[in-house]
Amino acid sequence: MSRIAVRAVRLGPRSVVALVLVGAVGVAAFGWPFLAPPDSQVSAHAEDAPWLFAGLLVLLVAVVAATISESGLGPKAVAMLGVLAATGAALRPIGAGTAGIEPMFFLLVLSGRVLGPGFGFVLGSVTMFASALLTGGVGPWMPFQMLAMGWFTMGAGLLPGAARLRGRSELAMLACYGFLAAFAYGTIMNLAGWPFMGTMASNISFDPHAAVPANLARFLAYCLATSMGWDLGRAVCTVVLTLTLGPAVLRALRRATRRAAFETPVTFDAPGA
Repeated sequence: MSRIAVRAVRLGPRSVVALVLVGAVGVAAFGWPFLAPPDSQVSAHAEDAPWLFAGLLVLLVAVVAATISESGLGPKAVAMLGVLAATGAALRPIGAGTAGIEPMFFLLVLSGRVLGPGFGFVLGSVTMFASALLTGGVGPWMPFQMLAMGWFTMGAGLLPGAARLRGRSELAMLACYGFLAAFAYGTIMNLAGWPFMGTMASNISFDPHAAVPANLARFLAYCLATSMGWDLGRAVCTVVLTLTLGPAVLRALRRATRRAAFETPVTFDAPGA
């Protein structure tokens, strides 16, 4: 018996276009301190820009989720999305404030791997939204978190070997991805909050009148001073949970996906094939 990889959400042409567009706007929203010239109007409103981008990202993430949903998010997939998002939101407060111990990340990596990039983007965004409501973490940073987590989970669904790679090799790949992506998530979220600092810390804060190399040095110093330890804790926690609980969670997710039969039925090879 051979099984074809199952995807809860199929990425149609419109979904791909929507993801590309929101990705481009997201890059601008996160990276505008390095993209906008010092004499531009965006730099002149450095403390207002994150609020403007936050409002725009809310709309864009909603559009992408609606587009992907229209392309194949059926009732069974919605049910699984709700269960996984609720589980991830419940896991997030565990260890919060303790060296970056965030078990939610490993669950999203494994879910994105099994259920694909389309489901992964929606799951990451919805989970972060639900966890923000649960923990009271609603603010201008939330849309940035939703987009970054959508990228984080979608990336796991884009890893190679979804149909054939299994066992220790797959776990090692997922652990490496989780480790690197945990640092990447922390770094891009630093970009979202860094311009808010203003002149509170002159040596590491964003200077709208400085050149790109100077601001890049300030940003690296900001990351080292504020989030390196937290990001390392998140990365190590993700690796440990992936290697220890990963096999059981992957089996459970794949079994549930097969039984739900979102899109692709189980096929059997002909005798003697």
